[in-house]
Amino acid sequence: MLWSRIQKAMLCTLVCSSPALAAPVIVDNIKGYGFDENRQLVEFSSLAFDDESGKVLARGSNLAASYPNAQKINGQGKTLLPGLIDGHGHVLGLGQNLSQVDLRQSSSEAQAVAQVAAFAKTQPQAQWILGRGWNQVLWPTQQFPTTQLLDEAVKDKPVWLTRVDGHAGWANSKALALAGISKDSIDPPGGQIQRDANGNPTGVLIDNAMLLLEKQIPQQNDAEREAALKAAFDHLLSLGITSVHDAGIDAANLLAYQKLAGEKQLPLRIYAMLSATDPKLESWLKAGPIDDEQDYLDVKSVKIYGDGALGSRGAALLADYSDKKGEKGLLLTQPDKLTAVMKLTIDAGFQANVHAIGDYANQLVLDRFELLTKPEQRETQRHRIEHAQIVAPKDIPRFAALQVLPSMQPTHATSDKNMAGDRLGVARLRGAYAWRSFVDQGSRIVGGSDFPVELANPFHGLHAAVTRQDQQNQPPGGWLPEQKLNITEALRSFTVDAAYGAYQEKAMGSLQPGMWADFILLDRDPVKGPAEHIWQSQVQQTYVAGKLLYQRP
Repeated sequence: MLWSRIQKAMLCTLVCSSPALAAPVIVDNIKGYGFDENRQLVEFSSLAFDDESGKVLARGSNLAASYPNAQKINGQGKTLLPGLIDGHGHVLGLGQNLSQVDLRQSSSEAQAVAQVAAFAKTQPQAQWILGRGWNQVLWPTQQFPTTQLLDEAVKDKPVWLTRVDGHAGWANSKALALAGISKDSIDPPGGQIQRDANGNPTGVLIDNAMLLLEKQIPQQNDAEREAALKAAFDHLLSLGITSVHDAGIDAANLLAYQKLAGEKQLPLRIYAMLSATDPKLESWLKAGPIDDEQDYLDVKSVKIYGDGALGSRGAALLADYSDKKGEKGLLLTQPDKLTAVMKLTIDAGFQANVHAIGDYANQLVLDRFELLTKPEQRETQRHRIEHAQIVAPKDIPRFAALQVLPSMQPTHATSDKNMAGDRLGVARLRGAYAWRSFVDQGSRIVGGSDFPVELANPFHGLHAAVTRQDQQNQPPGGWLPEQKLNITEALRSFTVDAAYGAYQEKAMGSLQPGMWADFILLDRDPVKGPAEHIWQSQVQQTYVAGKLLYQRP
């Protein structure tokens, strides 16, 4: 039986590699967009791909003459784009989020608590009530929540609600008690237990203090983890995302990916960043990178944690927060440890992808890249700073000089625009969310969303990059409008430049002949249509390696 399967596989390999036996498919009657070898936008009305190999054969017009026996797909005048790449997301977190209470739309602490109480009633078997998405900056008081209302709503079960950015959490008293967090607890390095005037915990834990509580939450079993991943895959494909750079996976997550890949159950492409905090990091690095010829699971990078987030005042700044004197944020990894783990990663031949949001954290990381990398190797190593949100203006040119890629999420700017000025003051905004400054100096931006911190929809990111506005077209003219991108530049960041950030620009992202036939069909043209409508684009179909994996109902 095994030998029979091997013979069939060998025969398939011979058939798939023979041009004479290729099974061409032509998608015509489309408004097609891709990129050429110089990253310039190319338009076409027909796309031909090989149904067996899953790779693009040609693009242009009237391709039927070149492939007279091809199967035809009528694109019905729809817009065709390369499959979109999210350069920074959290796939398992997204899948888990789909089965937790979503507080993203809560307009006050009381409303968030009401949502939690209603959700808890639907989960009688749950040991813990879990949720995500609250953002006190959007509430009338703009104050962190406390245990008081949460305790009144859910008394009998522990509750843990992660802030929208993932860098703070809100617990009820039962959860705090289970974690042993009390007035006598000491803040861990890189973390903070929020306290009232009497020193008692208020229920909010920031950055590394979250770990004190989260280690009490029962771990998912293998079946639950796999179900969450599959829910996330389906959601992402429905949004036109065909590849994700998964920013920080642990050992259990990697095993789940390897199992799914071995069973050919990965429907989209995963470029996985190993979590630098996982105890298995050194053994992973010794084993070396994983390079999948089919590009479904590539593991060549490590996610390293620099600082916290701006909304929870955990981003590490060079000067005090403008709205809280005496506070400069938190380093999740102390400088000596940061140097050591970056060196370990780089010496092992892995890409170092370091989370840095504040200007101090960005400077710290750039200093280490300058110290640890050789000038002649920087272009090929393609190390990254994840977020690069607030950068001292003098440090922006260092990204280009050191050939460090900024991996940025456009919707962070439109989500943070009402808060960033308060946190930073006017002067520091010059280096904040500075996409135009990076592009003008030749840096390739790896675009993404940071889902589930933000919604995963990549058209929200394209819209934010081009307009610098939210979906109500506010503020007029855009927030810090001098940092806008044009649609070609924005689209590059979610396609060919994101692929470049994973060493995959020769395999995906531009729909050139010989690349994977990963593409999507849309209900509108985001390239030539009104910029304010980009976020409303809806995916009609998603193809990965020429296979239709999503069809809009």
